[in-house]
Amino acid sequence: MKITRTSMFSGIERTLELPITLAEYNAWEAGTLIQDAMPQLSADQREFIMTGCTPEEWDLEFGQDVHEPF
Repeated sequence: MKITRTSMFSGIERTLELPITLAEYNAWEAGTLIQDAMPQLSADQREFIMTGCTPEEWDLEFGQDVHEPF
């Protein structure tokens, strides 16, 4: 499923193709914790859905490299 988000840090809009279903996305939107709704995603992929931030932007903002490959 293609997910488009605008980064809360840079304001850049990006679209990623992620291995989720509409039902999983709707469950998250309805209040299910994202890690429960989409357990197959990496933490970085879930962060993208929630905030639009990429691992690189996160590292620039917080000065650390703690992410999995995107």
